[in-house]
Amino acid sequence: MSELDLNLIPYLVALEETRNVSRAAERLGVSQPRVSTALGRLRDYFGDQLFVRTSRGMEPTPRALALIPAAREALSRIRQGMLDAQDFDAATTTHTFSIALADVGEVVFLPRLLQLFASRAPQANLRSLSLSPAQIERGLEAGEVDLAVGYFPDLAGNNFFQQRLFTHRFICLMRSGHPLTREPLTLPQYLAASHAVVRAEGRSQEVLEQFLEKKRLRRRAVLETSHFMSLPFILARTDLIATVPHAIGATYAAAHASITLAEAPLELPRFDLRQHWHRKLHNDPRASWLRSAVAESFDDTVDEWSK
Repeated sequence: MSELDLNLIPYLVALEETRNVSRAAERLGVSQPRVSTALGRLRDYFGDQLFVRTSRGMEPTPRALALIPAAREALSRIRQGMLDAQDFDAATTTHTFSIALADVGEVVFLPRLLQLFASRAPQANLRSLSLSPAQIERGLEAGEVDLAVGYFPDLAGNNFFQQRLFTHRFICLMRSGHPLTREPLTLPQYLAASHAVVRAEGRSQEVLEQFLEKKRLRRRAVLETSHFMSLPFILARTDLIATVPHAIGATYAAAHASITLAEAPLELPRFDLRQHWHRKLHNDPRASWLRSAVAESFDDTVDEWSK
């Protein structure tokens, strides 16, 4: 099959449907000699005349009749696939969209995205993937990941596009009734407190850690964990405090009455959350719709955690 020019398939189908070289050329919008040349190449490849002249026109041989159904199906699939790609309809798609998110991203992004999908793409599905930065890059390149949403500074090469969603900051999280909630937190109190420190796959925490190291500020990490998900339950039963992205802090404080927020006692760095995609999906209608949905759902003007 590697030697068969697939561009010849439409000629085979047109000849069978018209039984005439001139009419086949007219249907295909090419010259008659071009159809004759194509027929000659098909005959050479299959080792059969395929079509022979009779009083009723060009009649297909048994070999041609055996080839025609497969040729028609191939053309139909190509046409349908091209139409599906051009005429993406969110309301009817059953596609499963794959998005790379850290666990903090699942808490922040997924609920709002699922609400949007329910109203605009009710038959579509979402797959959330927790991957290392290297795996995200490979997944985007391979087409296994449609979009990476969050803080991924490594995805800055020429093969990737990115769009800023909103600028984010850090907030302190602790239990309601914690002794440090009685008045605004001071820097000595912050440094002397017992901390829960998250060291997750997501890169946003690196911004905080690098800032504190640069300022030569040391805090006692009584607990180091790889996950944000367990923080509300740990903080609610201890006097530990955690410094987390504001979005997840606000989400936890709203969902858990036992958790409260406190402003950090120093100006902590901010960082941009972005969506990233591979250049090969830049003009894909389905991928473009997903990016538009994410951009619409998350920006500085609507996000309650941007304040």
